[in-house]
Amino acid sequence: MAFYDLPPGERYRLVAQISNDILAELKSGEQGKMLTYFSDGDTYIRKSAYLAIGRIFSRNNFLRGKILRVLEELLGHEDFKVRQTAINAGGEIGKTDFDLVRHLFDTGLFDEHHSPRNAVIGSIKKMGEVNPVPVLSWAKEYLHHPDKEIRREICHGIELRGRKYPEDILPLLKELQFDETKRVRSTLVHVIGQIAYKEGCLQTVVQDLKNWENRELVADALEEIIDVHYRYRKFSVLTQDQAREYIALNFEES
Repeated sequence: MAFYDLPPGERYRLVAQISNDILAELKSGEQGKMLTYFSDGDTYIRKSAYLAIGRIFSRNNFLRGKILRVLEELLGHEDFKVRQTAINAGGEIGKTDFDLVRHLFDTGLFDEHHSPRNAVIGSIKKMGEVNPVPVLSWAKEYLHHPDKEIRREICHGIELRGRKYPEDILPLLKELQFDETKRVRSTLVHVIGQIAYKEGCLQTVVQDLKNWENRELVADALEEIIDVHYRYRKFSVLTQDQAREYIALNFEES
């Protein structure tokens, strides 16, 4: 039975059981049940497992070294779901201690399967939202990587921090303005739109775009910003017409 097919009380007990099993195996050095949870076909079972790792890490100083060694080992597992869950577990730790797990992301970023790579993107988002300085510093190292997918994934990964603090990621995004790869460029335009519709963000983004040199990309980004204000009209602080008017009044071509 799938996780969300269970009644709420049973889900609560299952989460507690997963956490207790993982804690016991970390203490004993076994991995049987942990691997079962990490490789489960149900996303929410795997999520419960990596959230448990994060909680255990924060509450048990004496297990931290062992947890890091286990996650390093699981990054080499043949099952991509295990690798994906290990990266997500690293993301929970990286919310407060990124330097301890950055090597996990250096590895996961190049995984042969898209699921672990997507876990890297998701982890950058959640870590960058609450622990931006080391995470964004790490992300900057990959902005000009020869592999276009690495550049795209980094661009996508830093998005969430920018939704509240666009000024934190705009300098990184600016470095991609002349990227010639279509997928990177489209992701860049998408991210610019995503960081411009919350309160106070449009003004910050528009002012920054004035200083970008790639005017064609800027024009596309401004159109995306206007479009996002319609697509996300239930969440945008301004209406689409207000956003369009602000851009018309405040963005001047040099």
